[in-house]
Amino acid sequence: MSNLITREKWQTIKSRYSIYLVLIAMIIVCNSLNENFLSPRNISNISAQISVTTILAFGETILIICGLLDLSCGSVLALAGVLSVYAFKETGSLTVAFAVGLLVGVLCNFINGLLVRRFNIPAFIATLAMMTVARGCALLFTKGQNIYQIGDYVWFGQGKIGFIPLPVFFMIIVGILTWYILGHTSFGRSLYAVGGNEEAARASGINVGRIKIGAYLINGAFVGLAGILLMARTNVGAPNSGQGYEFEALTAAIIGGTSFSGGLGTAGGTLAGAFIVGFLNNIMNLTGVDSYLQQVIKGAIIALAVGYDMWAKVNRTRKSLSAVRSPDERKEAKG
Repeated sequence: MSNLITREKWQTIKSRYSIYLVLIAMIIVCNSLNENFLSPRNISNISAQISVTTILAFGETILIICGLLDLSCGSVLALAGVLSVYAFKETGSLTVAFAVGLLVGVLCNFINGLLVRRFNIPAFIATLAMMTVARGCALLFTKGQNIYQIGDYVWFGQGKIGFIPLPVFFMIIVGILTWYILGHTSFGRSLYAVGGNEEAARASGINVGRIKIGAYLINGAFVGLAGILLMARTNVGAPNSGQGYEFEALTAAIIGGTSFSGGLGTAGGTLAGAFIVGFLNNIMNLTGVDSYLQQVIKGAIIALAVGYDMWAKVNRTRKSLSAVRSPDERKEAKG
């Protein structure tokens, strides 16, 4: 009996905290490869570099838990960013620029939600379409040209609160907000229910359509914020920015334990996944790994993470079925 309890405790610890153990192991390995890895300057740089994609990853986490997806976040980020920069240049108000960036992100994702809810278009297709439309709108609005001389707008990406870079501060705030939504609100519980079993959630009285729209609206606010921070960090309103960021965000969420099958995921896991990706990128740069080889390694990591997720899902299903079988059925299955 005690062995069974110990085994169950170990399984619980492994499922909940394995990503953090991986993160600690990675820090140890990276530090052994380069003595400058754990320097405060390098850690600060890594945190600032991953802030934008981590904010996107928190949005992806909320969506994937609900059984949804967003492939358009990189393009919507660019559209929200350039319109925010334009608003600042026209008004000189950081408040107006901030509001415009958030509004554009929310509006684009509201359209994503409507396509999924009203027209029953799969999230993959709906957001793929938005990815093309948003990128085209950003290029059309700017005529394909970057917006330079953005003045005090750079404060969003280069300012500090105390010793914390503003992008890192926003990343922390978004992380706390995601943690609170997922773990301490009825909306968060509904996200898990819809992603775990949509029909059962609907039968229990959950307004599935409203939950999906809500998930996209939250994601939209995060994407708009990410667009503002990226333009400010790079000191230019660039309509071609953010390309491939959707895959960086998805990678962080999946590595962090968010299941593609829905119903599983945590804000803490996503943050750990984002730092794992950030540490990997950083140590490959510090050790001089070829940039093309870096892409191969990242692709392999995504494949392994998704493969592990599918294997874990099959394993959980087998255990669930085994738990409800009668003793005779178990013997027959073993035989």
